[in-house]
Amino acid sequence: MNKLLILVVEDDPPVRNLITTTLKTNDYRYLVAANGETAILEASSHNPDIVLLDLGLPDMDGIQVIKNIRSWSNMPIIVISARSEDNDKIEALDAGADDYLTKPFSVEELLARIRVTQRRLSYMTAEMLAASSVFVNGRLKVDYAGGCAYLGGQELHLTPIEYKLLCLLSKNVGKVLTHTFITQNIWGQSWDNDIASLRVFMATLRKKLEPDPDSPQYIQTHIGVGYRMMKVE
Repeated sequence: MNKLLILVVEDDPPVRNLITTTLKTNDYRYLVAANGETAILEASSHNPDIVLLDLGLPDMDGIQVIKNIRSWSNMPIIVISARSEDNDKIEALDAGADDYLTKPFSVEELLARIRVTQRRLSYMTAEMLAASSVFVNGRLKVDYAGGCAYLGGQELHLTPIEYKLLCLLSKNVGKVLTHTFITQNIWGQSWDNDIASLRVFMATLRKKLEPDPDSPQYIQTHIGVGYRMMKVE
C-alpha cells in the first residue's frame, strides 16, 4: 500500500467514485469529503499529503477551502474542476493551489499529476531532512539526532511525551496543529478525544520552555482548535 494519503473533495458521486477507484487500484490511501466544511475538518484532522479539490462545492466555493488550508498548511492542493477559463485557474493558483486539472480528465493524467506532486514531496522531504537535524528557534534548540533540547544553552529535562510534543510542534513551526492531529501523532488513534490529557502535558512542557508563562514566546494556544509553535526572531 502506498504511504501517501490523499484527501478527495468532490460532491459529485460518479466523479468521486472514479477518483477513489483509481486511487484504490493504484494502492493510494484516501479520505473523502463531499463539501467544504468536511474538507477543512478532514485536512486539519488527518494532515493528508495531497488534496484533490473540486471548486464547485455545495456549501462554499473551493477557493475558500484553499485559502483556509493555506492559512495553516502548505500541503499540496490539486484542483480538479469543470471551470476551464484562464481567470478561474489564475484565481485558484493565486489562492494557493499547486496544480489545476480541468474536467473531463483521464485517469492517466490524474495519476501523472499525483506522481509529479509525489516526487516534489519526496525531494522537499529529503532536503528538509538534510537541513533539519537541528532546529533553532530563538533561544530554543532541538537536536533531533541527539534526542535532546536546549533553551539558552541549558539542556531541558523533558519527559518522553514532552519531547515528542516539542518535536511535533517544531517540525510544524508556524502551523496550527489541531488537538486530534497532535493526539493521534503522539499516542495513536485511541487517544483521539483525550484533550484533557493533552492539555496537562502541554502545560508541563510550557513550564520548562517559556521564560514568562504569562507572555508565551514559543507555544500559542488556539482555543478550541489546538496549538502552534511560533517563529521567534
